[in-house]
Parts: sequence; structure tokens; C-alpha cells
Amino acid sequence: MLAVSTHGLGCRFGALWALRDCTVDVPAGRVVAVVGPNGAGKTTLLNALVGLLSPTEGEARVFGEIPDDTPSFLARVGFVAQDAPLFRDFSAADHVRMGHELNATWNIAEVRDRLMAAAVPLDRRVSTLSGGQRAQLALALAAGKDPGLLILDEPLASLDPVARRDFMQSLLATAATGTTVMLSSHLISDLANVCDFLIVIVGGRLRLAGDLDDVLAQHRWVIAGAETAKRLPAGVEVVISYEQQRNARMLVRTTDPLLNPALVTKPVELEDLVLAYMETKVHQTPAPLQVRA
Repeated sequence: MLAVSTHGLGCRFGALWALRDCTVDVPAGRVVAVVGPNGAGKTTLLNALVGLLSPTEGEARVFGEIPDDTPSFLARVGFVAQDAPLFRDFSAADHVRMGHELNATWNIAEVRDRLMAAAVPLDRRVSTLSGGQRAQLALALAAGKDPGLLILDEPLASLDPVARRDFMQSLLATAATGTTVMLSSHLISDLANVCDFLIVIVGGRLRLAGDLDDVLAQHRWVIAGAETAKRLPAGVEVVISYEQQRNARMLVRTTDPLLNPALVTKPVELEDLVLAYMETKVHQTPAPLQVRA
């Protein structure tokens, strides 16, 4: 089953296309990293998936449904926006009770257990909680209705390293229940430890999407002499190339082994892979890679 499916999805604000021609399939049960620079279109994609934005073109589906504001759809999706909106004068316990009243399905015991495990005091106002505690509260509330899809927009941005670690551990506990999780972040090293599906968006365009292990396996660094670099085998796509004095250092994409002894190959780490795609210009970038599970 696909948790998320978009086809030619585009969203325009006036004359500006924030996202365009986005086609991606995300299998259910995955933990998805949505990465890209500021203003790339990540938030636009996530907002379209939860029904906060209507597509200008194309479509988005979540578990086969077009996102809307019907109770049946909203019950299947949990969402935490960038600023983790909470009522500052309410206590954590107030939020838990409110969630219980507003949601047809609400696991109040599990929410309280999550907050206790994360050392979030239930009796204190949100305005007095630390950034990490507020993030844990927002996550617990979004997960409290047992959604099939949990979407988090930049949940790690304001957290210190310890709070990020604790938050990611809580997130893994949520994913272990079978919930599909999608989160955007600039902290790629943190995502590498928990995510198994990657989406890269740059300049409002989908650049890369697929199973993380498969994506990494299909990319590698290649170091070659300047003349050899011009004669790569057919089917090898150069994502980005750094010219040196006598050699070229290239990130390439291919499903075939590179057997030429004049080519020195090295595996690529997730952070380098993402940064390379972020550095390329729109007209330089190969067609989006989609690796189906």
C-alpha cells in the first residue's frame, strides 16, 4: 500500500511556483526524510499532503484519498507545523484533555506515558517548557490519535543535540507501531540514523526520491583524469563535477559497475549526496530518480 502518492503536483502563489511537477510514491510504514534548502518547496509539499494547500496542478493522495478537511481524512493524519503551534497558557495536561475531546480516536494513556517518558511535566504551562519539551508535547499530541501518516515540518530546528536525540528516539517508537512518518529537516546527519526513504527537493522541483539504501547504492564518487572523465560509459549520469588541476571529482549515478581501472570510485555518504543535489542548478540536474520498494 502507498501511504503517499503525488502525480504532477504543483502549487503556485501568484506568479511564483513553490512546487511543480512533483511525482513520488511513498510505501506505507516508511520513515521519510524530506530535505532541501530553505524555500525549496518542502513545506509546500507537506501542507498539500495534509490538505492545507490545494494543488494548482496535478494531485496528491494519502492512502488513496485526496486530502481534505473531512473527519475521516483528518483522523488518519497527524501534523506538526514548523513552529509546533501550542497554546502557551495551557498546560501539557490541558492539551492532552483537549486532544481527547477533539479526536474520535485518542489514546490518552499512551500520550501521558510518552510525556512522562520524555520528562515533560503535565502541570506546567507550555510557555515555561523548554524547546525540547514543547517538541515532545507536539509529537505526542500528533501521534495520540494513532494516525496512519505522521508529518513533521522541521521538528528539530530549535533543539539542542540531547533534545534532538531524545526526540528521534520517540519518533522511532512511533514508527515502530507501523505509522508512516515524513519529516523535513536540515540536520541530515540526524536523519541518516532513522530514515529509510529519501526525498530531495530543490528550487521547487523533485530531484531525488527512493529507498535510502538503493539511492546510496546507485551513487558514488568517481575520480578520474580529465580526459577519462569525458568518456564515461553509457548510462552513467554525472550529478555534479568538481574540476581539479589534472583530475575531475564527480558524483555519478548508475546501476552498473564501473570496471574501468582508470576510474577510482568511492561510496557516498548521505550528507554529501544531498549537498551535491542542492548545489546543482535546475537545468543541470538529471531527471528525478525514483526507486520503488
